[in-house]
Amino acid sequence: MNPILAILKEHKVSDTQIKDLFQTLTQNPMAAMAIIGQLGIPPEKLQQLMALVMQNPALIKEAVVELGLDFSKVEAAKAQLDK
Repeated sequence: MNPILAILKEHKVSDTQIKDLFQTLTQNPMAAMAIIGQLGIPPEKLQQLMALVMQNPALIKEAVVELGLDFSKVEAAKAQLDK
């Protein structure tokens, strides 16, 4: 299992919430950040999760693919933010 998904599940984030989070990520990464803050993950674990993603950004793609979502939408949203 993807380490991002494992951390979320470890903190009792439901499959539905995880799928919603990554669906939001594919549409609006900034909104996804707000959702992450509302999941009740302790700050030290959230910091660990963010460090993991920053060290290995490919984990996001792996999680999106594992959830059956379209990663090209993540890339499009990222490009929109870069403008």
